[in-house]
Amino acid sequence: MMNAAKKYKVKKQPVSPLLSIIKKAKEDHSKTEEMFDLLGWSQLPAELKFAVAEDVKAYYDELHGRYSTNCAYVQRRRESVDFWVKSYMDGICSLDTALDSIRINPL
Repeated sequence: MMNAAKKYKVKKQPVSPLLSIIKKAKEDHSKTEEMFDLLGWSQLPAELKFAVAEDVKAYYDELHGRYSTNCAYVQRRRESVDFWVKSYMDGICSLDTALDSIRINPL
């Protein structure tokens, strides 16, 4: 025991809360962009992407097995988002029409 080397504790620098928030935001953004690519919606304008971002995150979570739902309201929302995004992409409706139809008005 007399030959044992003394081990010094290495002090880790604390991670800044701001850096951890930025890292989490980058991860969320990359996951959302990946899902937009999988859906074929990567060419959508930023306004429309922002309007459906929460829906796309839910698609991502369900695709990765985090939850599954058969709620009729969720299904109707998904059908509505899918319909209006595809209508915009096909040139059937304008960006403003798609945005107005997809946005959820606060109570």
